[in-house]
Amino acid sequence: MIRFNQVSKVYPGGTVGLNNIDLTIGKGEFVVIVGLSGAGKSTLLRSINRLHEITSGEILIDGQSITAAQGKRLRMMRRGIGMIFQSFNLVKRSTVIRNVLAGRVGYHSTLRTMLGLFPKPDMELAFDALRRVNMLEKAYQRADQLSGGQQQRVSIARALAQEAKIILADEPVASLDPLTTRQVMDDLRRINRETGITTVVNLHYVDLAREYATRIIGVRAGEIVFDGTPIQATDAAFSEIYGRPVSGDERLGGQALEAN
Repeated sequence: MIRFNQVSKVYPGGTVGLNNIDLTIGKGEFVVIVGLSGAGKSTLLRSINRLHEITSGEILIDGQSITAAQGKRLRMMRRGIGMIFQSFNLVKRSTVIRNVLAGRVGYHSTLRTMLGLFPKPDMELAFDALRRVNMLEKAYQRADQLSGGQQQRVSIARALAQEAKIILADEPVASLDPLTTRQVMDDLRRINRETGITTVVNLHYVDLAREYATRIIGVRAGEIVFDGTPIQATDAAFSEIYGRPVSGDERLGGQALEAN
């Protein structure tokens, strides 16, 4: 589904974001990427849809190079990749339904989308997406009137309306309280299980990674230092990923892990 072939990213000034990454993520997986801030996990995630351009190597989506894609081909490939951000990236003054319909922009002309002329099947997709995240009753409410958790659910609905084959979520719960965090993670897991959409999530909390992932990838200094199941992600494994024992603020429960 997603294949990294010897992928490296070097930022101006010489900082290494990714160092010769070889990685395959299969269809339908729920992958959580963990690591310290600056370890390269956001670079890894955002290189999949080319929000970050790589320096060398190649990334394949369903066997086709997104690295080499240009113009219409690149737009078509990105259409199949939904993105969920920590800051939600909603148009705050627009209604919920208009924000969800933004997921359909890649399917229509610029003029049509600017005028808001979405056909009936798009409207049905958008309403169904809102239903999946229990936000249907908020369809005509302005986005800036919603709580943070509700806004993140709208961004998930936008990715569903996009008919994405892949969902990338970059720290989607970092700004949410513990209860809302679990509600959003529950939505992502349920959608992954019901639809088979490949889901790749960056998370700060190691206990959430263990609870929700089918596979955990640990990144340190731009390299993959762990790739295994949640059961294999022991306290000692997390300490190796972080280069130190995991601190309490890296657990949603707030307690430090003891290396063993």
